[in-house]
Amino acid sequence: MSYEPLYVAYLVYFNRDRDYFECHEVLEELWLERDHDPLYKGLLQVAVGLFHARSGNVSGGRKMLLSALERLGPYPEGALGIDLGKLRRETAAYAEALEPGQVRFFAYYDLTIDIVDPALRDAVEQAAAEIAPNVPQRRKPQRGEKHEERRLKLEQRQRELNG
Repeated sequence: MSYEPLYVAYLVYFNRDRDYFECHEVLEELWLERDHDPLYKGLLQVAVGLFHARSGNVSGGRKMLLSALERLGPYPEGALGIDLGKLRRETAAYAEALEPGQVRFFAYYDLTIDIVDPALRDAVEQAAAEIAPNVPQRRKPQRGEKHEERRLKLEQRQRELNG
């Protein structure tokens, strides 16, 4: 079976880099191309949930993980060449750990998506050699170049006014 390059990149960013923001970026593109496929949306939401949990947004993380579980629920355990059953179980346990009242005992940890299809494993290994990690990782959404140019001009104007 052949896998979408954006899906393969998602797995590289998820398992190798733990770059959940970039996971969202690449899989959202595929999700849009695939007419909002709920399976891709569920995988995307697992990454977003972990991104929020790691950033301290516990309620947002829990909400995303629960939504991911709803979307991933109907699919078979080996869908898309991964151990989806294990991912669902781990996502459910994570969401439970983020439950109000439990969270003060929670210590953040990453998840790993187990790849069960050897062809997918090979594709991920090959892609990992070609995909450079994002260092540093983005910790929040970033705006485009035009926004950055406006911000710099505003800062320059502030400096001119102040001194």
